[in-house]
Amino acid sequence: MGGLLYPHVILIARVPILGSWCSSIFTLNSKDRTCQVPWLMGWLELVVRSEGLSGLYSGLKPSLLGTAVSQGVYYYFYQLFKNRAEAIASANKKRGRGDGSVGMLSWLVVAALAGSLNVLLTNPIWCLVTRMQTHTQAERKIVEAKRETLLKEDSQNVLSAISLEVQLAELDSSKPRPYGTFQAAWEVYNESGVRGFWKGVIPALIMVSNPSIQFMIYESLSKRLRTKRAAKKNITAFEVFVIGAIAKLGATVCTYPLLVVKSRLQAKQEISGNVSLRYSGTVDAIIKMIRYEGFRSFYQGMRTKIVQSVFAASVLFMVKEELVKVYAILSNKSKVNI
Repeated sequence: MGGLLYPHVILIARVPILGSWCSSIFTLNSKDRTCQVPWLMGWLELVVRSEGLSGLYSGLKPSLLGTAVSQGVYYYFYQLFKNRAEAIASANKKRGRGDGSVGMLSWLVVAALAGSLNVLLTNPIWCLVTRMQTHTQAERKIVEAKRETLLKEDSQNVLSAISLEVQLAELDSSKPRPYGTFQAAWEVYNESGVRGFWKGVIPALIMVSNPSIQFMIYESLSKRLRTKRAAKKNITAFEVFVIGAIAKLGATVCTYPLLVVKSRLQAKQEISGNVSLRYSGTVDAIIKMIRYEGFRSFYQGMRTKIVQSVFAASVLFMVKEELVKVYAILSNKSKVNI
């Protein structure tokens, strides 16, 4: 399933990094500057035409590794902190404080601690994944920068007409060089040293709050809906689906700008004269994005992220609530039989 959906993951990774939608993703060559195509299927078609099928799976291997490692690290620390929280709650009960159960705030702290450690330990992997997923766009920007330089020199009569034509033809025929995990790691190290593998870690740490915001909105909306209903009438599966969608949408809108900043920092830095795309850190990236691209740049590509995450979260909430209902029914039946 992950492999089938990976092209959509590539799209989500690339869009926040691009300065404009059409010029970077939908430009197959320098002569095609005004192409207009449907946003998802058109993108898939153009990537296959310009990069081959392999372009849809750039960075797949480290991405699978990152997913496996992240899940393992997260759940290891989650269980570790969970056991500690339960031990503290049990000790408090013996002292006459509380009923021995772990409160909602404690669960949020446990999840936040596990998520933060996961980010700190796995950020180097995701930095490489982002590099590999966006490598083609970075190479294309370099080619465009060289083209602009040549045209500028031509306008100043520095180059002859024949020389300009030859050099432009070479740029048009150039293809992205082979790029694997080792090349990505070496590039990151050459740019910023070991510290470069932790680029984007600050916004990534703040993004740990996404699930907390999501569950806060979900619990608040579901509680309000239940209070308006009769005591015996449960929330329907469709209502849970809608509430789950609203909750995830709210969390995504709140934290998506951080995802954009993180992706910009982890992608290959602009090596041409365009200083607007060269970032020294999180604050510098935020300031330059506001200055050169406006606030809209923080939500660039959010539509693709919503398509991926909101529907999945809605289904997850709906399935969870239905399983809770089934468990309650089976539990009541077992009590009656006893």
